[in-house]
Formats: sequence, structure tokens, C-alpha cells
Amino acid sequence: MGIRVSVSGFLLMAGTVVASPLQAQTTAPTRSCESLAALQLPHLTIVTAKTVPSGAAAVNAAPGTAPLDVPAHCEVRGVSRPSLDSEIGFEVWLPLTGWNGKYRQNGNGGFAGTINRASLADPVRRGYVAAATDDGHDAAKTPQGTFAVGHPEKAIDFGYRAVHDTADQAKAIAAAFYGTRPSRSYFVGCSDGGREALMEAQRFPRDFDGIVAGAPANFWSHMNAAMIWIEQAATKSPGFGFRTFDRIPVARTRDSGWRSAGESAIRLRDPSARQPSHRR
Repeated sequence: MGIRVSVSGFLLMAGTVVASPLQAQTTAPTRSCESLAALQLPHLTIVTAKTVPSGAAAVNAAPGTAPLDVPAHCEVRGVSRPSLDSEIGFEVWLPLTGWNGKYRQNGNGGFAGTINRASLADPVRRGYVAAATDDGHDAAKTPQGTFAVGHPEKAIDFGYRAVHDTADQAKAIAAAFYGTRPSRSYFVGCSDGGREALMEAQRFPRDFDGIVAGAPANFWSHMNAAMIWIEQAATKSPGFGFRTFDRIPVARTRDSGWRSAGESAIRLRDPSARQPSHRR
């Protein structure tokens, strides 16, 4: 299988990209959504499988954002346990009508620990089966990487296994629902999702036909060491601590120039744009 990887604005090629045109297709389910609750797959527990009618979906979108309109779909929540200490949560949304025969998986941010349900809405609207995972831990219970302390299997799940395992499980669920496996599979991620994308391309190149690796937070040994250095440098002087952007004199002096340049660029593109307000 050829794979195409897009990384932060430039293209990496691995293998040969097969450019054969795909026939437009829409595949209908061959069984009820609820029947998927009894599906038996290796080290997988289906927690719920329910039909969700079209309309505004209850998702973990940012506060203040409008509800996301999603077509009718089958929503499957599962937990995969490939090791004795694994607890990989994931969700798969499968369109009830108009499935385009393709699969899309979305990545995480930060240390993960949640399922980005809001990211599943747009792919489903476009006819994809869509899935996402929490990378094997609950950020509310073990925040900021503490899940890995004393739990090497969970570190492996976060490092690469959860994304790969979710891809396997989600594609199998799609095959059970529609009677055929996805003809094309794609992964889209940014930041930690970009790291996940590169890890997939390196370790499991057959999982996806195309990968978008945005702003990948990779090379963790160096990146985290640099973050520790910055924190130590920012706190070693008594009374210094962390400062907001507006409290740093040099940055504040330069800030007015940066803002003027930014506002000029905005007005150049949109002369009707109002002067933006800034919070201090």
C-alpha cells in the first residue's frame, strides 16, 4: 500500500502513491447499529452502540461555540485492552446513509486523555466513517503525563499502540456494519496528533493511505528537555516567575508594532474589517 504523508506544509513520500481513480460509492448498512454491541473482536469491549438521529450533536466543542449539526449516524464507543494495563477508549461514528467507502481517524493534542468528539462531526458530514481515541488514559484522572508513572504499558499505548489499535478496531467495526472494509483510510493530526501521524507512518505504514502530520510534536527527548530548561530559566531568579506577554517590557514595546502590522494585513485583505479589540 502506498502512503502519502503531508508534514507542516511539505510533502514526504514513502513507497509509491497509487493514483487510480475511485468510483463514487455510497454503501448502506447491512445490520442495525445496536447489533454492533454484540460484536466480538480481539481484546475489545463495545460499551455502547446507538443510533443518533440527525441534528445538533452533544460534543466536547469549545465553550460558546454553536452546536454541531451532524447527519444521522451509528455511534459506537469501545474500550480496547491489548495489554493487562491497557484501557484504550475510542469512538467510531458511522453514517447511516451516504457512506463514501472511506475511513478517517483524527489525532489528539497535548498528552491526549480525551476523545475529541467534535472532530468527528465534519468527516461524518462528508460521508466518512470517523474515529478518535483517548490514547489509553483519562486526563481528568491522570493529567499532564502522570498516567505513565509506573505504567509502562500505558506509555506504550500513548506512544503508538492506541492509534494503531483504534484503526484496526474501527475498520473492523465498519466492515461489520457495512459488509465491506473501507477502500481508503486517512489520518489527520496536529501537535501531538502530528507526532501520532509520524509514528503511524514509521511503525504502521499500512494503516493509512494518506497522513496529514500538522505541527508534529515529535523528538520528545529533546523537546521535553527544552521545556524543562525554559521553566528553570524562567523561575531561577527570585521574584521573576512566569510573566504574561504584556508584563514583559521588551515584548510590550514590540507588541504595538506587531499588532499594527497584523491589523494592516487584515485590512489589506478585508478593507471593511473593524479595528480589533485587545485584552490586557
